[in-house]
Amino acid sequence: MDQSEITCKNCENNFDAQFEFCPYCGQKVDEQLTLGVLFYNTISNYFSFDARFFKSFIPLMTRPGYLASKFIGGKRLLYLHPAQMYLFISVVFFFVFSFVTREQTQKLDTALKSEFEHKKEYLDSIKRAVSDSVTVAEVNQKLKDSKVGFQLDESGFKVLDSLKAPKEKEVLKTGFNFNQEAIDSLIASGAPDEDIYKEMGMDDDDSAFTRRLYHQALKFYKNRSGGSILQAFYDSIPISMFILLPIFALILKLFFYRKGKYAHHLVFTFYFFSFLFMVFSILVICNLVWKGFPGWINSFIMFSTFFYLLIAIKKFYRQGWFLSFLKASIVSFSFLMFVIPLAVIVMGVSAFMFY
Repeated sequence: MDQSEITCKNCENNFDAQFEFCPYCGQKVDEQLTLGVLFYNTISNYFSFDARFFKSFIPLMTRPGYLASKFIGGKRLLYLHPAQMYLFISVVFFFVFSFVTREQTQKLDTALKSEFEHKKEYLDSIKRAVSDSVTVAEVNQKLKDSKVGFQLDESGFKVLDSLKAPKEKEVLKTGFNFNQEAIDSLIASGAPDEDIYKEMGMDDDDSAFTRRLYHQALKFYKNRSGGSILQAFYDSIPISMFILLPIFALILKLFFYRKGKYAHHLVFTFYFFSFLFMVFSILVICNLVWKGFPGWINSFIMFSTFFYLLIAIKKFYRQGWFLSFLKASIVSFSFLMFVIPLAVIVMGVSAFMFY
């Protein structure tokens, strides 16, 4: 090998020693691995956290529709790729949001445990009332037969009759629509889940979906943990967003069908949702740091995102203000009233079925 050449440690190709970077793979020549280099490479490799991010961030927040227009126009290396921008900012958001979800799941678990304890105390008191009702019934009957001790008219006897407790099995029905005492007994004895399902009310000919519901209901009853369901719901949000984004782009395509291919609308969607997640991240941080953060500021900032969308549509699709306002309103209304509720229902069912 010529003395003026060196070998790249990464791709093992030979090149001129005067080069600072390998012309074949791009790795820097003789780069010393420091903590700073390690951190920068990790972030830049996975999230493209480089100069392009800083060049893209300010236009994203202050110039609606600008990045999408530039990307469609051909400037695809100067600014961060829309999908990479969305990925990085969404990761930041869900990391910050995890502090909120942790607090909410803990509060829900505490509330549910308190509710179960309260219900158990109530059931115990009803059981004591059931045993005492025999005495009430006997006294009531004696009063009716002997007519001594108290002068009660017919309405008085009806009051005493009303003190009779209902049957124990009816009293022990809970919000799960099964006999809690019987279920607790089966669980304590280590009975198979199939036997417990039947006690809960499942029939042998029930569908697989119904059987799954009983399985999840028993799992929830054993764990007494609603927080796990809530956490499963939150965990499904990132996945659902990859469904919501294409739908949002499709709605844009329907209203601006002459304004480019579907991919163009998807680029606009990626940048717009990156902006939304950035705004949500800032709001979550403010509410975490400042517990008394004014609610009207939250509402104002949330409402202002519509005007961001309006300006972005105006600049990206190059239509008049009235038409842009009309279409932005319909797009926002359709997405908020139909797409998001449907997604929430799907996420709720998925959270319960698979938590």
